[in-house]
Amino acid sequence: MTSFLIVDDHPLFREALGNAVRLALPEARIVEAVSIEDALHILTAEQGEGIDLALLDLSLPDATGFSGFLRLREAHPRLPVAIVSSEEDQRVVREALELGAAGYLPKSLSKRELAQSIEGVLNGSVSVPKDFVATPQRRRAEASKALEVKLRELTPQQLRVLELLRRGYPNRQIGQELQLAESTVKAHITEILRKLGLFSRNKAIIEIGKVDLPDPKARPYARADRGRPQ
Repeated sequence: MTSFLIVDDHPLFREALGNAVRLALPEARIVEAVSIEDALHILTAEQGEGIDLALLDLSLPDATGFSGFLRLREAHPRLPVAIVSSEEDQRVVREALELGAAGYLPKSLSKRELAQSIEGVLNGSVSVPKDFVATPQRRRAEASKALEVKLRELTPQQLRVLELLRRGYPNRQIGQELQLAESTVKAHITEILRKLGLFSRNKAIIEIGKVDLPDPKARPYARADRGRPQ
């Protein structure tokens, strides 16, 4: 029996998504969660092996952007997670796929279209919106190389913050891990985005997921600017 975890805080859409799953697989077992914390508790109880596919809404009470997706992937890296969202901006779709989503299913799809997309993901296909255009490989490689150069400008502490940011940690948890005030973490993130030429923490998470971060202890890095947090 194929098992699904539906993570969405809207009961009507959980029901609609469940109906699409049953249209694709009438004998499917469906487990529902209303938040990332709820989903993590369920996956712990299932020991991570009982769920074949998670269907995740990006807009949840305890998650912003891709933070919920990253928390699921961090805790259960082998679990396929497909995003089901009302957001259809191609940049968001592209970022989701670059982070490792098993597919991106718009909520505007009909029940039959959702069922077909879910079947495709289970069969190993990466389901995307019909009008989605992938970024050329050459452009992705050039962007990754430029990012690796910019990463050398970060201080060791900024690299530590960035590593935790990549794992989906909120500012408060980053501060606890590194024994920093939350205001200091925010200042670090602002400076990291400036040095990397990125406009948001979500974009930073996407981009650094494409490269290996330097080891803060491996060699000297750029000195922190005077007056900036160390």
